Order: sequence, then structure tokens, then C-alpha cells
Amino acid sequence: MAVGSGQRGHRMVLKEPQIPFEPRIIYEDQRIIVVDKPHFLATMPRGMWYASTVLIRMRRLYGEPAIIPAHRLDRATAGVLVLVRDPAARRAYQMLFQEHRVRKVYQCLAPVGPMARPRTGTVQHLDPPRVFPLERRSRVIKRRGVLQAWEERGPVNAVTRIDLTAGQGCLATYTLYPKTGKTHQLRVHMNALGLPIVGDDLYPRIQTRAYDDFSRPLQLVARRLEFTDPFTGVNRIFNSSVPLEPQGEV
Repeated sequence: MAVGSGQRGHRMVLKEPQIPFEPRIIYEDQRIIVVDKPHFLATMPRGMWYASTVLIRMRRLYGEPAIIPAHRLDRATAGVLVLVRDPAARRAYQMLFQEHRVRKVYQCLAPVGPMARPRTGTVQHLDPPRVFPLERRSRVIKRRGVLQAWEERGPVNAVTRIDLTAGQGCLATYTLYPKTGKTHQLRVHMNALGLPIVGDDLYPRIQTRAYDDFSRPLQLVARRLEFTDPFTGVNRIFNSSVPLEPQGEV
């Protein structure tokens, strides 16, 4: 239950479930804090989540209520997350992400082919006759209040390069290079290829799970972020150490 307001306008939540995972601090300086976000921990308050979010935990840890995220990761997705602690630096770091000047690399576990033919958009094989790497281009739509995103005909707004990295029996590790940042883009693109990510409770179909069921985390990790620091000019590279873990089913 949420009532009133919390720090920086966020709602306070009463009787909030506890998420027993903590973000690991990768890097910090006077302007930013970079963490390795675990699965199941939301980036910032929304719905039933307040204290069990990266934002509130970092504000409380540092005693700095001005901390804000430079971008977001889905609650189900783990990996590298950048927060800004200096209010004067907020816009500069947020614009890096909004203007797609951050090089992102994700990894996921998903079934080994054969691939399905998507109903919309295109699939371009980048090194024929090899299937991978490929580039998936489509139009992805996500409406507020609707759990799933979907693809429809129209101007392309979501582009992902997908490469097959290694096989693990009936599963494989895929490396994903998003060129755009639509909500659920990677999950939607993999599902459209008939390769839904292991542990995905939204694609291809919605699965209801208890909030404290941590048995099948989404096997999607924001593995690497790279960008030129807008204040120092230094090339920053941050990597996640969250493992991909086969869970015995596809």
C-alpha cells in the first residue's frame, strides 16, 4: 500500500515486501555512482516498490537524497546501472543515454534455434550464410498500464544486433547490442524470433508469480556500458559480474 510522498516526490509504501538482494557498487566519483543491479530489484519507486529499489537504497546508503538514475533497467533485468549524485551533472549524463551515445552490450540465455519468422519488421543476416550475427528491426509499442509490449507495422523504432556466443545443450548464450532503447525491446525481439529469454514471465505469455518467488530470474544481463565521460573526456567502461544461470527448462 502506498500513501503520502517520500523523498523527491516518491510515494512511501507501507508493508512493502523485502527483496533480499543488494546492488554491488562498481565505481563512484563526485558525480556518478555505478552499480551492478541484481534481478528483482527495481531501479526506482513504482507501484508496490519503494525501499526495495536501487534509488532509495543508494540514497539511504550515501545519505544523499539528490541521487537519481541516469537511465533505467527493468526490475527483472540485472546489470550495470548508472546513477548521478551531483545535481549539476544530471542533464549531461542523462543526455548520453537519451541521445544513444552509450554503447550497450547485453547477454541472455535463450533456446537454440530454429528461429521463427517474425510477423512484422525485418531480419538481416550480417554474415551470410551464417544465421548469426543478425539485425532485427521492427516497431515496438508499449502502453502505460499494459504489461506487454508488442510489434506492429509502421516506421521502425527498435533495432537490435544479435549474435550467438555459445551453446549450452538446448540453450545458448546470445550477445545483444541494442541500437535503440524501447521498453522491453530485447525481450520482444528475442521472442519474435522464437527464442524467448529463459525466465521471462511476460513473453511469449504472461505468467503470474509470487513477488517472493526468486527461483527463475530473467536470464538477461546488461553486461557492459561504455561512454565518454562528458566532464573528464575519459572513456568509461563498466562490466557486470551477474552470471547467467541455466534453470533446467526452456
